[in-house]
Amino acid sequence: MKNGKLKVKGILLDLDGTIVDSKEAYKEAITTALRKMGQQIVEEKMVTEIPKRLELNLPIEEILTDIDVQKFLSIYLNAYYQATAVKAKVLPNISETLRKLSEKAKLALITMRYVSKETVINELEKSGIAKYFQSIITALDTNAPKPSPEALIKCAMQLDVEMSDCVVVGDSVADIRAGKNAGIKTVAVLSGIFSRKELEREKPDLILESVNYLPDFIE
Repeated sequence: MKNGKLKVKGILLDLDGTIVDSKEAYKEAITTALRKMGQQIVEEKMVTEIPKRLELNLPIEEILTDIDVQKFLSIYLNAYYQATAVKAKVLPNISETLRKLSEKAKLALITMRYVSKETVINELEKSGIAKYFQSIITALDTNAPKPSPEALIKCAMQLDVEMSDCVVVGDSVADIRAGKNAGIKTVAVLSGIFSRKELEREKPDLILESVNYLPDFIE
């Protein structure tokens, strides 16, 4: 970085934990899934531990004892996608941040939700922020989830920007790994479910409290 600034033409933004707060959706999903599996008690740690493990493609059997994991996952993911439409809320001041960023570079949105692009657009339009994104990629548009760089590469192509001129911004370990696998700059934000310590281990170019600080670091 020159003078602490990132010189980029494309900004690839993660959705959950970066643009929207999805913690309540995660809680709704696990509560629904466990209830349907005959369990009423939800440990607070599981609310974030399960989505973390799923994002990193790690097994969840050790924290879900005596449960049919495949059945649980089917119920959990379905409940999560339904909950995001109601429970996921755009983080504070995001619209103004996206406006500032869109004046500096082209914006793309990446989500590993298995939903249609139209579903995401409809969700974003409710908050008036869909207009800022020139590309939106969901898990349905890729063969491999993050940390594969596939989604990032597709975004760059749709933006008509060289990969080397892009930065990925996300709240998760998988976001940073995907960016490094794509050979681009990486920015981690602390507004999601991963801790500073977990993100620091991935050595991103920047760690910010939230995406709202990003315009100050874009040249």
